[in-house]
Amino acid sequence: MDMGEHKGMHGEHEGMDHEPPGPPGTGEAHAKHEAGQEHPAAGGPREAHVKGGGGEHAGHAGTPGRHAGHSIAMFRNRFWVCLAVTAPILLLSPSVQSVLNVDKALAFSGDTYVLFALSSFVFFYGGWPFFKGVVNEARRRAPGMMTLVSLAITVAYAYSTAVVFDLTGSIDMVLFWELATLIDIMLLGHWLEMRSVMGASGALEKLAQLLPGTAHLVREGEGARDVPVEELEPGDVVLVKPGEKVPVDGTVLTGETSVDESMLTGESNPVFKGKGAQVIGGSVNAEGAIEVAIDRTGAETYLSQVIDMVRRAQESRSRAQDLADRAALWLTVIAIAAGTATLVFWLALGKTFEYSIERTVSVMVIACPHALGLAVPLVIAVSTALAAGSGVLVRERMGFETARLIDTVVFDKTGTLTEGRFGVTDVVAFEGAGTADEVLVTAAAVEASSEHPIARGIVSEAQSRGLEPAKAQGFSAIPGRGAVASVDGREVMVVSPGYLEEKGIAAEDPRPARLEAEGKTVVVVLVDGRPAGAVAVSDVVRPESREAIARLRELGVESMMLTGDNERVASRVAGELGLDDYFAEVLPHQKAETIRGVKGRGKVVAMVGDGVNDAPALVEADIGIAIGAGTEVAVESADIVLVRNDPRDIVGVLGLSRSTYRKMVQNLVWATGYNAFAIPAAAGVLAPLGIVLSPALGAVFMSLSTIIVAINARLLK
Repeated sequence: MDMGEHKGMHGEHEGMDHEPPGPPGTGEAHAKHEAGQEHPAAGGPREAHVKGGGGEHAGHAGTPGRHAGHSIAMFRNRFWVCLAVTAPILLLSPSVQSVLNVDKALAFSGDTYVLFALSSFVFFYGGWPFFKGVVNEARRRAPGMMTLVSLAITVAYAYSTAVVFDLTGSIDMVLFWELATLIDIMLLGHWLEMRSVMGASGALEKLAQLLPGTAHLVREGEGARDVPVEELEPGDVVLVKPGEKVPVDGTVLTGETSVDESMLTGESNPVFKGKGAQVIGGSVNAEGAIEVAIDRTGAETYLSQVIDMVRRAQESRSRAQDLADRAALWLTVIAIAAGTATLVFWLALGKTFEYSIERTVSVMVIACPHALGLAVPLVIAVSTALAAGSGVLVRERMGFETARLIDTVVFDKTGTLTEGRFGVTDVVAFEGAGTADEVLVTAAAVEASSEHPIARGIVSEAQSRGLEPAKAQGFSAIPGRGAVASVDGREVMVVSPGYLEEKGIAAEDPRPARLEAEGKTVVVVLVDGRPAGAVAVSDVVRPESREAIARLRELGVESMMLTGDNERVASRVAGELGLDDYFAEVLPHQKAETIRGVKGRGKVVAMVGDGVNDAPALVEADIGIAIGAGTEVAVESADIVLVRNDPRDIVGVLGLSRSTYRKMVQNLVWATGYNAFAIPAAAGVLAPLGIVLSPALGAVFMSLSTIIVAINARLLK
């Protein structure tokens, strides 16, 4: 949103070529509560399990995936049960007895069948999650981790069963203890992995828990009574006491307080809230009691929209994820082929079938594309949730990934780099007319009766200096030129320089002309018809803008500005901020064309605007960033939404995108490099050196690899 050319006062300065921003549409940002229960923001019971990141581990939270329908408790419980049963399996296994030299002491009639029964229990009970996972992978036509694990334990169980019933081999060759320990380690690995994953992607659950379960509903004549939050409706009034959370979005009716919004917007300092101020559901009332009129409930609330945005971003596809998925599929095929080749190779060299089967099972277990499947989804989950906690909402995953490539940021001026309000920059007192403060307070006395943006800026400056304007009498506007009133018995006029030219009034002081040449808007103060001084105002540049531009330059990113203001105004702001380029007098419909021109220079462009009148430009840019969306977060034309009106958050977006990409690359390199080494080692390449990996040891290495990937993703914080 930009101001047009400044051509005078109260008429010529109708240069606000856009209306003040209205609330962006809520669009499709509605919370989708699919777990059978909803969190309070949706107007229902608290959501039991918020959906997490995408990819294979989407199943952690109810979407189809490797762990669909599984829980941390399920893996934990099965692990402890199977571990307890594994103890007698070890003691009854001939090979273990031989090593411990207790084969005669522990032998009894039918011990082989007891061993078989216990191993069968571990196979079916402990292996069930993996068999169930095979069905899910088959439905998705994406064989992977569960397929390989199930195939490995099935081969070991089938071979050992055949030995027990004298179909092949010696009883000393059964693999039941290897089978049991392998399943134990796989269950333990998945239990630990899911804990890591839920820790990485559980930010949505934390967001859902921000809302209180009850609210103090105020009815006229009844006082306050506690009701469930889901029963609240727009228009209801609730009492929020000090230390309590605001139940839903609303407007303060009575009382004043400071509110902690840090968990929602990333704003670390408490925000003052008085009558008419908006408060966000989930924020914490720090000081005074306030009564709040409910504006939005359910899916329309800020928190519900944030949860839905984060969820959709975590579930959306990623270029890196597509690459990882293809690699995981090929790795599964390679593992099966390598396992088969390993079996044939060792049998051809004259090794026993037991030895060859062990190497085959080791290959299939250690080659599981577990870490590869987690490499990207976990980083996505962490980065998206981390961004949301800082007031940066990712709507489009691809756009966020593109942010790391951005080399040019184009800012809309008004409301983005500037505050969108007039502020006094200079006060000039003409010779013999008193001091600058006297000129300012005289002008403020007249302007106190006006609602014009320039008038508000002058009055605000007088107040900030501690000046008390006198009461003006007989205020009237001079259409297109200014205003006049009587102050302390004197006629005071605050008018544009054009008015002086029309009336032939000379202001011989050269300073007002110089201020106009700098792109500032100048008004002249006349007292009883004589020029007493001048006040220069301009759109106030945000203090944060200078730091944002400087930090972007450190990142090697160019900063540009487009505005509907005239060349002088644009040049002043660009010079003040140290911008690399600017575009002045750009009409709203020309913004997209301007962005297209910048892209034509070979630049990767991010457009930053308020999301209201900048939609075409936001769409045209490589990524569109809507800034200052506040509680209205569903800006449909933007890839990324910044809740705060702070351009420094742009630097955070680019930095987080780059860090996220680095973490993805690190995880992918680790996952693929691990398998490149592990598969040959499991196949027995190091056997001549006396290094042989058992299936159980292979499972340990595979689980460790997965946990390393999960921990590395969490280090993004």
